[in-house]
Amino acid sequence: MFRTYCVRVPPTQTAQKMALILQYINDMHIFMDKYGDPRTNPWFLMSSPFPTLFICLSYIYLVKVLGPRFMENRKPYELKNVLIVYNFLQVLFSAWLFYESLMGGWLKHYSLRCQPVDYSDNPIATRMVHACWWYYFSKFTEFFDTIFFVLRKKFDHVSTLHVIHHGVMPMSVWFGVKFTPGGHSTFFGLLNTFVHIVMYSYYMLAAMGPQLRPYLWWKKYLTTLQMVQFVGIMVHAFQLLFIDCDYPRAFVWWIGMHAVMFFFLFKDFYNQSYSKPKVRARSPQPRTTELADDVMYKNGALKNGFSAHANGHAHGLVRARTVLPAGN
Repeated sequence: MFRTYCVRVPPTQTAQKMALILQYINDMHIFMDKYGDPRTNPWFLMSSPFPTLFICLSYIYLVKVLGPRFMENRKPYELKNVLIVYNFLQVLFSAWLFYESLMGGWLKHYSLRCQPVDYSDNPIATRMVHACWWYYFSKFTEFFDTIFFVLRKKFDHVSTLHVIHHGVMPMSVWFGVKFTPGGHSTFFGLLNTFVHIVMYSYYMLAAMGPQLRPYLWWKKYLTTLQMVQFVGIMVHAFQLLFIDCDYPRAFVWWIGMHAVMFFFLFKDFYNQSYSKPKVRARSPQPRTTELADDVMYKNGALKNGFSAHANGHAHGLVRARTVLPAGN
C-alpha cells in the first residue's frame, strides 16, 4: 500500500519579494480607499496611482529614447500651424481652468489665510473638485511641449531637468486630487493657470513667425511673472506652518517646496538670459545665438519659462528653459 507525502518546498527569494510587493500594493490601495476622497475615486485615472505612473514613465522613454531614435535620420518637421493651434487651445484651456478656480471658491468663498478642504457635495465644492481633476489632466496635455521639441529636433531643449519636471508633475497633482481636491493648495492652480494664459499666448504669437518678434519685447517680464507667481505660492503655503488651520501639513510642505525649487530654477534662467555678459579684455567672442530667444520662443521656447530645465525643470524646461509646472 502506497502512502502519499506532501513535501513543502520553501519559497524562493524571488517569490518572497513578489509576495511582499503585492502585499505592499494591496496595503497601499486599502490606505487610499480609506483616506482618499470618495468623490474622485471612480473618476478616470484616479482609483490607483499606477496608470499615471505608467504614463509618466512612457513619456520619459518617448522623449528621451524612442523619439530621438525615430528622428535620427529624418528632417525636422515643420509644425508652425500645429504650434499655433496647440498654443491657442492651451490658452483657452488655461483660461477656462482659471475661471473655474475662481467660481469654485477663490472669487467669493475661499480665504487666503486658511482654507480647509470641503469634502461635502456642496455645488461650489464639487465645482472645485472638477476643476482640480481637469488641472491634473492639463499636465498631460503639456507633454506635447516636449514632443514638439523632439519632432523639430530641438534636442537641446529636451534637457533632463525639463523632462523630469513634466514627467513628475502629473504624479504630484494626482495626490492632490486624490486626497485634497480643493481648499488651500488650489491657490497654486489659480496662479499657475493665469500665468499659463499669458505664457501660451506668448508662445502662440512667437510661433506665428519672426515678423512678430519686435512686438514680443515683453518675454523678459513673462519670466518675472513666473518668479512672482512662485513667491506668492511660497508665502501662501508656508503661512500655515505658523497658524492653526485644518489642512494637511504634508501638502503645505509639498506645495511650498515645489515653489521654492521652481523659483530658483526660474531665477537661474533669468540670470542666464538677461544679465549683461561680462566684457572680456582679450578676444571677445560674438554671441551668435541669444539664449533667451532660443529658450523663450516656443518650441523654440521652453514651457513654464524654464530654461536650463525645460522643467528640464528649469517644473519644466529646456537647457535654458529651466514644469512647467509644473506646476507646475
